[in-house]
Amino acid sequence: MPSIGEMILSESYADIILPSYTGFLTDYKERGAQIFNNYYGMVHYPLEEELFQNYYEYGFFYNTIPKLFTLLDLESLEASGILAVQNQPVLGLKGQDVLIGFIDTGIDYTHPAFRRPDGLSRIVGIWDQTLQTGQPPFDLSYGTAYSQEELNQALGMEDPFSLVPSRDENGHGTFLAGVAAGSSLPEQSFSGAAPEALIAMVKLKPAKQYLKELFYVTGSAPAYQSTDIMLGIRYLILLADTLKKPLVICIGLGSNQGSHSGSSPLDSMLSVADQYRGIHTVTAAGNEAGKAHHFYGTASDANSYETVEILVEPDTTGFCVELWGQPPEIYAVGFESPLGEVIQKLPPRISFSENISFILENTRIFITSEIVQTVSGHQLIFIRFSDPTPGSWKIRVYTDSFNSGNYHLWLPITGFSKPDVRFLRSNPDTTLTVPSASVSTITTAAYNAYDNSLFLNSSRGFTRTGQIKPDFASPGVNVSGPSLRNGFTTATGTSVAAAITAGACAQIVEWGMGRTPPRIFNNTELKSLFIRGADRSRQELYPNREWGYGTLNVYQVFSSLNAP
Repeated sequence: MPSIGEMILSESYADIILPSYTGFLTDYKERGAQIFNNYYGMVHYPLEEELFQNYYEYGFFYNTIPKLFTLLDLESLEASGILAVQNQPVLGLKGQDVLIGFIDTGIDYTHPAFRRPDGLSRIVGIWDQTLQTGQPPFDLSYGTAYSQEELNQALGMEDPFSLVPSRDENGHGTFLAGVAAGSSLPEQSFSGAAPEALIAMVKLKPAKQYLKELFYVTGSAPAYQSTDIMLGIRYLILLADTLKKPLVICIGLGSNQGSHSGSSPLDSMLSVADQYRGIHTVTAAGNEAGKAHHFYGTASDANSYETVEILVEPDTTGFCVELWGQPPEIYAVGFESPLGEVIQKLPPRISFSENISFILENTRIFITSEIVQTVSGHQLIFIRFSDPTPGSWKIRVYTDSFNSGNYHLWLPITGFSKPDVRFLRSNPDTTLTVPSASVSTITTAAYNAYDNSLFLNSSRGFTRTGQIKPDFASPGVNVSGPSLRNGFTTATGTSVAAAITAGACAQIVEWGMGRTPPRIFNNTELKSLFIRGADRSRQELYPNREWGYGTLNVYQVFSSLNAP
């Protein structure tokens, strides 16, 4: 029987998320059971197994299959009050003794931005999920972990990568880690927000091919699966516990898949920040506001329907769309093809799946629906188009009652579909990507610190269920940070804003630890401090969908408290 690690890595096995319980590891031992937390675990099934061949026909498949995520991008420290807090004589906060963890594309550990003045590494741990030549960390079953001692040994060699071969081929993880916690380098006029913080990096392995085929990921954006992100969170928590350091987790990844209400298995991993003091999570709001991937509709009467038009370009092999509705409404859908062929209303049922073919076209539609979706309790209609005819596809949305309800549809996140698929009548609001809708995270939008304008594509709130997000906006336009091959570059996006915010979190956490007695914040307290200190314009009403409660100002946090 293959090992757990072999099942996780093999393209021949599907990864399935299931509720965890006492005896889970024993009951699913032959399926390579792995625990995420007290709520969820993972098992593996061979793709050719008959049980899995019919898996998609069951309505519950959406709840258990990993979702796909991608990267959220591609004068700032002064505008956010970070430099003032670094340089103020009494405060002097630079993130000392705080661990900032990243789950991303890896890190160029040889870059000067991650080394101390004596040349030693400031990185205390790397878990490279793509390398299988060394020892996995803790109770995890794949990848290779590298300690600070191994990194220092490698840095002393002529060819560091001969000992520690972990690289960042993309540069995104290197950039975010540098923005949040890069060393102060006066000769390059560069400093990270928390230049004395400890750094840890999880380099994600690519998503399995069967998931990319299922969700029709045909674009050039890298795709990562939620199970690897969840295990990355577990690694960072275990590392912080081993080091006995407070932890700030920075996630610059996002997806349009999911309920957008903070109720996914990944959200349950992030809820650890609510359960324990000294653990904090920062997520990027996303860059979807202007990308026409969100539709907002309101419940119609029982005798009519609302038409949702989707523009499909030639050479589109397929795409997926999700409709999420909220009680008490119950929604149903029908279809009209670009050639005028109509699929009448599919009556809603508690749970069903159906395959639809067209007479005059090669298009096939797979639809699965749950009136009460697991965990969220809301209605989900998942629709998968294969070989869609180019042109305007129309989804007819029906409801059997009229209670002034509303529903949302989301298309794939930017970069997943080539060519892009768009709504004709899109809505820029409620474009937060998952997991930024989680109540357990500090969610940041992005703005231009040079002219105080909102970044055009910065995703907007609120969550689908009306919770206030983003929490605030941070600088995220033309921010300077380290690049590959020891260089520096600039980047724009909400993941950059999240990195700056993660560094700001480390400053506040350091301040709390220095109090007498030490103050160890929980996530809600830390978020409230940032909201209290945020800059707010007299021209805006707060909180709002674009800016949340204002713009990040760490120094003003202390001014509002009359501290230090």
